[in-house]
Amino acid sequence: MLASSIGLLLQLTSHPHIGHLYSLVIADVFARYRRILEPNRPVKFLAGTDEHGLKIQKAAQAQGLPPAEFCDKLRSRFQRLAEKAQISHTVFMRTTLPEHRNTVESVWKGLIYTATYSGWYSITDECFYTDTQVMKDGVKGMISRETGSVVEQHTEPNYMFRLSAFNESLLAHYRSSDHIFPPQQNAFILQTLEQKPLEDLSVSRPSSRLSWGIPVPGDPEQTIYVWFEALLVYLSGIGHPWNGNKGLQAGWPVDLQIIGKDILRFHAFYLPAILQALGMPLQDQLLTHAHWTVDQQKMSKSVGNVADPFEAIEKFGVDVVRFYLLRVGGRFRDDTDWSRTQLEKHDREIQSRLGNLLMRITSTKIAERANTAPHLTISSIRAELRNESPILALLDATKSMPSKVHLLMEQLELGDALNEIMEVLRLANKAINDVAPWDTNTAPADVFACRGASLEALRVVGICLQPFVPGVAGRLLDALNVSPEKRTWAAVEEKALLRQWAQPAPGAEIKKAGRLFQQ
Repeated sequence: MLASSIGLLLQLTSHPHIGHLYSLVIADVFARYRRILEPNRPVKFLAGTDEHGLKIQKAAQAQGLPPAEFCDKLRSRFQRLAEKAQISHTVFMRTTLPEHRNTVESVWKGLIYTATYSGWYSITDECFYTDTQVMKDGVKGMISRETGSVVEQHTEPNYMFRLSAFNESLLAHYRSSDHIFPPQQNAFILQTLEQKPLEDLSVSRPSSRLSWGIPVPGDPEQTIYVWFEALLVYLSGIGHPWNGNKGLQAGWPVDLQIIGKDILRFHAFYLPAILQALGMPLQDQLLTHAHWTVDQQKMSKSVGNVADPFEAIEKFGVDVVRFYLLRVGGRFRDDTDWSRTQLEKHDREIQSRLGNLLMRITSTKIAERANTAPHLTISSIRAELRNESPILALLDATKSMPSKVHLLMEQLELGDALNEIMEVLRLANKAINDVAPWDTNTAPADVFACRGASLEALRVVGICLQPFVPGVAGRLLDALNVSPEKRTWAAVEEKALLRQWAQPAPGAEIKKAGRLFQQ
């Protein structure tokens, strides 16, 4: 069976911040979703770290460390963040590993030629810009139109990649379908290709200026351009070069790549052109997310407004932080402001709607009253309940929610998918408040129907929440005695009998649940 694959590339230039966690969590959600959607299909989840380049070389020098030692220290923090955030990657590839170098050297062929290259160079972005891509700034001088970073005129001998040869084929690719999400990013790339055709790309730097990288094969005086070799981590991470169809088994072409909007052109232009030069199929989809800001300003170490993901996880717990990132930042189109106040608000929301709901509906008193009710099925409950009944509304929402979530996940709309799940929890809480199953004046049949519908809603919600908040979802399903093999997407159908929640099999009783969230 062919593998499904998801790829993510992290730039290792500073300590991890919320933006890095955001990218990791997005990729993890899709990997976990694919696993419960098709449990028999292997999912390859590659997280790669880009560890070469002039920025890292200068940062290491500033700390008085060799670049390799500097990268090892940073990489360990990224690895620790992935562990704390419960990221389920299958490969964590580094561009400094020998396996990656082997891949890069095997690719260094074909459309490479030598030339003297002149252009506007940005140390911050580690790339050249053309005259049309820069503008004059009254304070900084010449800057990149795209990123705002300072650029300087620079001329040097380089190896060149014939990127211009792929302008038309890339146009055809992006016209054929929205390969980039959100759609406006696909439109932007199309417009760029139409109005400003690609020029050949400088793919090396003099080693006298850039020593921290992979040397050009056969020419130690030149170092391979970081964005040429870093993009190949998607191949090195799954064992390229391979023979025949082994690439398909290894997970190529990648189904989905998660990237920040600032590195879109590298993934939309350079990588597809390299793949076409190699005669390889292109990546299927690029999810390009916006950035997290603080007080509507870009996070910056010099400004001192960088949000620490370790601190947030320590204070609120990993599931609450994941929930906040996805609930607020799950639409990807616009920058989102990181707010401690909003994080606290979303902490209260999920604890109230989910944690408190479970504790209330699993109370011993409600279970005892439900057990005195006559045998009821979903069809008999539907026949007896009025259309305006909150229990009927909950049953309908529980039944329809998984298909809505599935469609939204396929459309990469994480935020909207999570909203559908949270709406079922809202209706479950409304049903309990309206029916009041703890009240001795409430008929046992209504108590049974409310309890059964709420537990069934929690079961379905628990399955659907697994990609988003895996820790909480797992504890919820444990509390409901849902076996591991019944936690796949195929298991979310409406139960034929609600009676099972009142009279479960021996040893499978639903006991009073504990807390789902850390305090």
